[in-house]
Amino acid sequence: MALRLLTHFDVRADVLPSLAAEAGDTGVLETAYESLRVLNIERNGNIIYTYKDNKGNAVFGIYDCQTRQNEHLYTFEKDMQAVSCSVNSERTLLAASFVQYTKEGVRSELHPGSKCLTLLVEIHPVDSVKVLKAVDSCIWVQFLYPHAESHRLQSHLLLISEEKYIERFHIQITREDGNRVVIRNSSHLPRDRIAEDFVWAQWDMSEQRLYYVELEQSKSVLKCIQFWADESFTLMFEMPLDISLSGLRFKFVNFGYDYRQDQEKLCNQPSLCVFTNHTGSLCVCYSPKFDSWEEVTYSVFYLHKGYRKTFTAAPGSAGSHVAKGITFLNLGCLVAVYIPGHFLHLLNIQHPDLTCHSLFLTGSKMAAVLPPSPLQSLPGSLVLDCSSGKVYRATVDQSYLMWFLWNAARLDCDKMAALHCALLCGQDPGFQEDQVIQWICEHASACHSFDLIQELLIASSYWSVYPELADVDKLLAHSSVLAWNEEIPGVMLVTEELPLLLMKVYNLTGYWAKLNSNLEYVKYTKPHLHYHNSVVRREWHSLVSEEKTGKRRSTMYVRNILDNAVKVILNMETRTLAV
Repeated sequence: MALRLLTHFDVRADVLPSLAAEAGDTGVLETAYESLRVLNIERNGNIIYTYKDNKGNAVFGIYDCQTRQNEHLYTFEKDMQAVSCSVNSERTLLAASFVQYTKEGVRSELHPGSKCLTLLVEIHPVDSVKVLKAVDSCIWVQFLYPHAESHRLQSHLLLISEEKYIERFHIQITREDGNRVVIRNSSHLPRDRIAEDFVWAQWDMSEQRLYYVELEQSKSVLKCIQFWADESFTLMFEMPLDISLSGLRFKFVNFGYDYRQDQEKLCNQPSLCVFTNHTGSLCVCYSPKFDSWEEVTYSVFYLHKGYRKTFTAAPGSAGSHVAKGITFLNLGCLVAVYIPGHFLHLLNIQHPDLTCHSLFLTGSKMAAVLPPSPLQSLPGSLVLDCSSGKVYRATVDQSYLMWFLWNAARLDCDKMAALHCALLCGQDPGFQEDQVIQWICEHASACHSFDLIQELLIASSYWSVYPELADVDKLLAHSSVLAWNEEIPGVMLVTEELPLLLMKVYNLTGYWAKLNSNLEYVKYTKPHLHYHNSVVRREWHSLVSEEKTGKRRSTMYVRNILDNAVKVILNMETRTLAV
């Protein structure tokens, strides 16, 4: 298949053997097998799971991804259905939300007048329990994690309410008699309101970021809050998006994984997710509610490039799997858009201006279908299969791309896209460029829209240099093709510019400095700079003129251009000396 899913964690294979060793009772094992499921994945990669023991009690455990060992966290001696759970980095505090169901699926009372009970538990070694919320709406919980593991005396807990508000609790702890950890002044936990009146929210556990959308005068405004290691938080940016979210009920993204609830909301519901990577890219993927499955529409807002691309694809005959909706997966420099069994679209995030660099597969070209069950994209190219409890690491299968080039690529656009995807993902140790060279030698005359040899030389050189030089994509070529006017069979495309002047970035550190560099470049370069002698010469004369007259563009734009010019020249001198 075009995507390779390598098993990173299997809740049954990695958890059940340890439960069997502890219990020594096949009855316990059978009960656990039926109820075992993943609840949350924390920033350090540890996976929280839950199951029912033979008495029906709700048991919580954690799988340490470093030691590959399981640890029992806590047992609630009641038959309750957990909807959310999180543990702090020291594993001394556990937060969990419950909705209790009868066998008929009807909620039973946990607390007078409430359907959801949120608890905070001291789990090491004291097990006192504090009620944080007892309300008639669902609550999700998530501990904040510091950038470095430390034994702190304070933890911070986010509570995300179905009623569209997010609070942060400050939990002071004290150590008594050595390792004994106790919540200080548990009768009153300070809290502050992080966000409210939003219609959608997404948690980025890896970077500790909260994305959410507010409706301001019927306009959808995307905002992001960054939580810092010093326990502060900052509103990082806000950007209006031309999408309609009013009156729609969105699920929260990456605040734990309640499979039952996701199933209820998947059918004919809009999808929205935000993807970033270390290069400073920021993509918003959106698929509206479909009235008909004859045509499927999805949009990608390339905020770091200044435009939006809207694709319309025909998924083919509607079947049972189509109703599960579109899935977006983050693969680093690529985003995968797919409907199981119907189509897979690999979108190049680094260079989305050329549609021929994005591979669209449908029908027999897919070779094999991805799992039909719902998948949840996680940071670090991880993917959770909600139904099986398996966590995969998703990568582009380069062996398939080579097979595709040899056996299935008939159109120039398919050859171009497969070639660039293979070179872009060249970190696969089993991949050798001589495989591509051999294919080119036998198919050099088969392409009419571009020169295969020239494309290989430019693209291969670019992708080998790119990881070493920041912002090199603003100066160096990545393709011999500067325009592509031919249609891609099976998909229609509309490109629109984004009003980047309305986007506000409030902080310039780390990833945000790279994002702002991209934004500054896009704002002050019209049209977008492609590598061409006349374009480079014009830019150079423009910079010299601005230097003489004192009328400069953004200082960050000028600094990036000059810094990258120095890096490119030095790199060229180094390669010349080596030769």
